[in-house]
Amino acid sequence: MEISGISNSKLIRSMLDGRVSFFQEFLKHPFQIGSVTPSSRFLERRILKTAGIASARTMVELGSGTGGTTRAILRTMPQDAQLLSVEINPHFHAMVSRIQDDRLIAHLGSACELKEIVSMYGLNSPELIISGIPFSTMTHGSGSQVLEAVAALLAPNGRFVAYQVSARVASLCQPFFGSGQMVVELLNIPPMRVYRWNKNGA
Repeated sequence: MEISGISNSKLIRSMLDGRVSFFQEFLKHPFQIGSVTPSSRFLERRILKTAGIASARTMVELGSGTGGTTRAILRTMPQDAQLLSVEINPHFHAMVSRIQDDRLIAHLGSACELKEIVSMYGLNSPELIISGIPFSTMTHGSGSQVLEAVAALLAPNGRFVAYQVSARVASLCQPFFGSGQMVVELLNIPPMRVYRWNKNGA
């Protein structure tokens, strides 16, 4: 794995560089990025626990940011699994593309094109889709388009997990998934809602 062999000082420097880059990109694209800082390790753990990574073989991540959550998923997911990471920001995409793991597909593009992207790589129906994209700053039409694609693509009994500052995703998801489950991770700046919906209500 990528983390092995990296000294503590290099890891800390990499984390600091990631936070600076994240904040700089937030200032440039405040409506495209849902937070001023990357996810904390506490939020990453909460996402992984909520998502049930171990039982999925095909996964999609929407909005990889600087790659912290991407790396956490790769550390936890099975060795025979695949992860498609979709990021619209070129700078963040370049950072994620440097992750050395054969199970990762890093794609530069919009979550609104999710159906086409999954088809492009010939992936099986994902058992899990994790989203960090800010539905609160998207138009209703764009948000609904993404969620419609998520609902159509997920395998039976598949899971959709979204971590969000705002509760808006819950109302957007209602027509496609009904009511979901939600927990709040307070050990993150800002505190983050972590939602989970199961396809077919399973």
